[in-house]
Amino acid sequence: MTTQPGTGVPTGGEADGTDEVADLFRALGRQIRVARERAGLSQKELGDRLGYGEETISSVERARRTPQPELLLAVDRLLECGGLLASAAEDVERAKTRRRVRHPEWFRDYARLEQEAVELHDYSSLVLPGLLQTEAHANVVFRTHQPFLDEATVEQRVAARLDRQQIFDRWPPPFTTFTIEESVLRRPLGGWDVHREQLEALLRFGRLRSVELQVLPMERKEHPSLGGPFILLTPKGKTQVAYLEVQHISRLITDQDQVRILAARYGSIRAQAGGTSK
Repeated sequence: MTTQPGTGVPTGGEADGTDEVADLFRALGRQIRVARERAGLSQKELGDRLGYGEETISSVERARRTPQPELLLAVDRLLECGGLLASAAEDVERAKTRRRVRHPEWFRDYARLEQEAVELHDYSSLVLPGLLQTEAHANVVFRTHQPFLDEATVEQRVAARLDRQQIFDRWPPPFTTFTIEESVLRRPLGGWDVHREQLEALLRFGRLRSVELQVLPMERKEHPSLGGPFILLTPKGKTQVAYLEVQHISRLITDQDQVRILAARYGSIRAQAGGTSK
């Protein structure tokens, strides 16, 4: 078992790219917006035609999310940009290698493994999984952090959290399951507008072939993981590990006996969630 003490609530990391990379992504976001508006399409309409969520289009246009080469090529073809966006695909690939995401030391090992995951299983009992959070929801999470974070740090951490969601866009995507306590879904974090947008995003995630969502009803009187949330993760070519977070402490668990115990608990939790999958 590896124990890594942290100095704050899990963040998903801070963007640590160069100014040049940030400028490139901002410029591409503006170009996508101009081309979209010229075609008379809303962000939702463009996303629907390309197979992306409205939030993804919005985040790319505002440079909150990396404009993936596949998206640039698709927008270029659909909106007849004459190769303007397609020609930037190679620049984005090079920029991605320069733009590293800096995570707190206690989160770094897990973040690296998450990018290599072929399977990921998440039981959440207090907050929504970071991989499923909308920009607005994540913004509220980091703004309510205590001690308070400055504006620049909040923006960096929101961007880094959204960037982690790119594992859903790669091929083949990892097989992921999320089992969420009903109480988490009932808390309107950030207000009802933010909460409604978040619930709609969960529905979109649930429609992905590689994602299974389940809700553990509050009517379940007991279950085998009252000790709190955890994540099971299998990196490509490696054995399964587990990840725990509580307050300011995180643990990456590699001991296979302990991992097997958590895996058995997760199986029981999913069985108790029963027919609440997508």
